[in-house]
Amino acid sequence: MNFTIETTDMDLGDTPIENIFINDFMPMANGTYVKVYLLGYKYAHDKDNSIEVDNKTISKHLDIPLTDVLNAWDFWENKGIIEKIPNSTDNKFDYKVKFLSLKQLYIKNNYKPINVSEEAITNNYSCSVEDLVDANRIPAINKMFNSIDYTMRRQLVPNEKKKILEWIHNYNMNPDIIEKAFFYAIEKKGKKNINYVGGIIRNWYDQGITNVEALQEHLKATDEKYYRYERVMKCLGYGNRLPTEGEMKVIDKWFEEYNFTMELVLRGCENSKKTSNPSINYIDGVLSSWHQKGIKAVDEIEEKDKPPEKKGYKDGKPDRKFKSPKTKFHNFEQRTSNYSAEQLEDIARRKREEYYFKTKGEVK
Repeated sequence: MNFTIETTDMDLGDTPIENIFINDFMPMANGTYVKVYLLGYKYAHDKDNSIEVDNKTISKHLDIPLTDVLNAWDFWENKGIIEKIPNSTDNKFDYKVKFLSLKQLYIKNNYKPINVSEEAITNNYSCSVEDLVDANRIPAINKMFNSIDYTMRRQLVPNEKKKILEWIHNYNMNPDIIEKAFFYAIEKKGKKNINYVGGIIRNWYDQGITNVEALQEHLKATDEKYYRYERVMKCLGYGNRLPTEGEMKVIDKWFEEYNFTMELVLRGCENSKKTSNPSINYIDGVLSSWHQKGIKAVDEIEEKDKPPEKKGYKDGKPDRKFKSPKTKFHNFEQRTSNYSAEQLEDIARRKREEYYFKTKGEVK
């Protein structure tokens, strides 16, 4: 006696993905790199030796350039969650990918062995020039550097960029969190020192703040003004863009001069989505109008923000009592009023005949 299980013609299996990847690593990568990791992990999990899979297979399956697949493996190797195992060839792109256990990495990073210094644990990665060059090719990293340049009002030097990449790796920070740390240090605290920003990053890391959602909860409890900026920009669909200095002044006006609640401001932001290109200035027009009308709560909007009534209308319906003003033309009697319908038709027929013979050069 033996036991067998029927197999299916279609791949209806399951691929278990660790939550650590979904929660901590996936948000820091662009969509292409995530897809490469998941498909490669799926192939590794299948363990079907009859199927040969390489980077070209992944490139064809995902319909992306081969360079994107190679850049993805470079990115995940830099994050420390895969290893490249070279094959016995001179081609540097000929390698196997080993997926590391994220649970094991978590244990290593959070449970320190005895006699190991704090510095040895946290500063376990030093960014090289080659790492910096590779990182600049990653869209999310390049966008982060451009955003920081704008916030700093100058370009970062290579050593500063290397230090930022070390923060991302050693503290498992998303690039957008790094952007917000610079914005917080400069716009809120007035500090442009990169070491000061590093202190903010370490403090956030110690408090478990590694993504935007956790940061918003923290700022809601500790820094109301910065929290306002976060909520307004996110509601407008600019979750990863920091407000300009002018936009911050406008947002401050809504809360400090108009004394509006967050609920009322967010309602104004929602109204702006009716336009094709919502902006802070558009919302300012809406909220300033509400301020002039004395609106202080959401439930007052419907009552006090009614559109002006058109002449001849009452409560949105035609007003039967309304009479349009008369002009001197109201007493004008049209010439056709003395003719019947048959007479008018006969006149029109004769006009058409006269026109026809005239164009033919004939005289009736």
